[in-house]
Amino acid sequence: MFSDSFPWLTTIFAIPLIAACAIPIIPDRDGKVLRWYACGVAIADFALMCLVFWQNYDPLLSSFQIVEKYSWIPELGINWAVSVDGISMPLVLLAGFVTSMSLLSAWQLDRKPRMFYFLMLVLYAAQVGVFIAQDLLLFFIMWELELVPVYLLVCIWGGPKRQYAATKFLLYTAAASIFILIAALGLALSSGGPITFDIAELGLSNFPLALEIPLYLGLLVAFGVKLAAFPFHTWLPDAHGEASAPVSTILAGVLLKMGAYGLLRFNMGLLADAHVYFAPVLVTLGAVNIVYGALSSFAQTNMKRRLAYSSVSHMGFVLIGIGSFTDLGVNGAMLQMLSHGLIASVLFFLTGVTYDRTQTMTMKDMGGIGLLMPKVFALYSMGAMASVALPGLSGFASEVAVFIGIATSDFYSVSFRMAIVFLGAVGVILTPIYMLSMVRQVFYGSFYGSQAIPSCDLTDPELRKDFMENQAAVCFGTNCVLPGEAGFGDSRPREVAIAVCFLVLSLGIGCYPKLAMQVYDTTTVAINGQVTQAYTEFRQHSAIAIGDSSTAPSFKKVAELTRD
Repeated sequence: MFSDSFPWLTTIFAIPLIAACAIPIIPDRDGKVLRWYACGVAIADFALMCLVFWQNYDPLLSSFQIVEKYSWIPELGINWAVSVDGISMPLVLLAGFVTSMSLLSAWQLDRKPRMFYFLMLVLYAAQVGVFIAQDLLLFFIMWELELVPVYLLVCIWGGPKRQYAATKFLLYTAAASIFILIAALGLALSSGGPITFDIAELGLSNFPLALEIPLYLGLLVAFGVKLAAFPFHTWLPDAHGEASAPVSTILAGVLLKMGAYGLLRFNMGLLADAHVYFAPVLVTLGAVNIVYGALSSFAQTNMKRRLAYSSVSHMGFVLIGIGSFTDLGVNGAMLQMLSHGLIASVLFFLTGVTYDRTQTMTMKDMGGIGLLMPKVFALYSMGAMASVALPGLSGFASEVAVFIGIATSDFYSVSFRMAIVFLGAVGVILTPIYMLSMVRQVFYGSFYGSQAIPSCDLTDPELRKDFMENQAAVCFGTNCVLPGEAGFGDSRPREVAIAVCFLVLSLGIGCYPKLAMQVYDTTTVAINGQVTQAYTEFRQHSAIAIGDSSTAPSFKKVAELTRD
């Protein structure tokens, strides 16, 4: 049994950071020592997370647990305060797992390995720091720390337009994060007692509505950018399109979840009164995200950009769940965060595996490679099925929970709920169309009736004869080869193992959602309870029905309530 007095969370954060600082002095020539070192550190830290939470975390408690607090700048009330609860603990595990798998996926990296592994371990620590921070300023520092390695990883190891994509990512997220600092200062100075940035203490304060409204709006922009909510999403397709596969895996698997985590932790947890007014906005944005992201995916010929817009669409369910005012809806949003983290990660990883072989991301140039890579084809198909919410996989459980949550919410009018459910259903219908069409274009050939028609001119008589007799030629745009003459092969055991790890977790959560929901259910119910209480008080004061267009809350009414 671990000692309760030992700083386990600080240790979990410090291990990858200290290990990164040691990389410059590790003797290595070709990167082999560094890759073993970095992967070993990441996996060991993830194993320590699992052990610490297994021994010290109680899912029946809604309060912060494993609390570690040390005075940092006492004059300003700034402390090194870290802890976990139901919404942060699973995300810490997600960050550890996804980053460990991403490092394993970069096994063959040969360009500047020392700097790459240094940045990846710093990013690992920053992600953990964001989720365990219990101090608002500490949260802001970790949020900013995470931006630097992502910018460099995209800028150095990305595609032809990597500098544009990296700069756009940095400008969007850095500019938006200013609102986090403003909100931290505004809440600390208005707490009514000694200046404090402690999230638990701020949660006990009653802030005036006139302060909550602008702070909520600012935080919505900050976290909406990171979550890729419409219209702040445009950095995501560019970043995904240019980033290397390991970085894309982390972007989709963890970084988008930081924005959703911020909405749950701060917008719902600290600004419950303002959330009553903005919840319909979140739900509406979520519906727009779902449909817009799905429709935009159809226009993409690049695999990564199609998956990036798919992420925009799927994160819309998170927004709807957060604004649903129901326990099931918020639980579904949390489950969607974990589910999408696993599914998007495996799809981006397998897309990287495909790119390593074909050296192209254009889908029309890869038709038929399923003959050459049957293992990748099978794994990718499973990931696509999870993304389209096939029953038995995690995507189905999370989306159904969100649908039921918003459909049964008594806080919205019937017409509003019907509109949101309809738009969500449109997204659900569009998802298998664009996902399965991508699988067909990438892994299948072009077939018309019973006759296979190659997409290129088979000038070699022997190749043409073999193709017409056996339909075994593989065509990449204007280049056709026989499977035995291809310059690459199927996935390696390491790559299969990484993909299977993601898919097994998705299957486990899909078959038994309680496996994940029991970890955070108590916390999400408590947070939603605060919002429900705020809504009840709001109704008693104003008798306004949210979702009814004739009586929906407006900023004019907010001002009137503030003056009372």
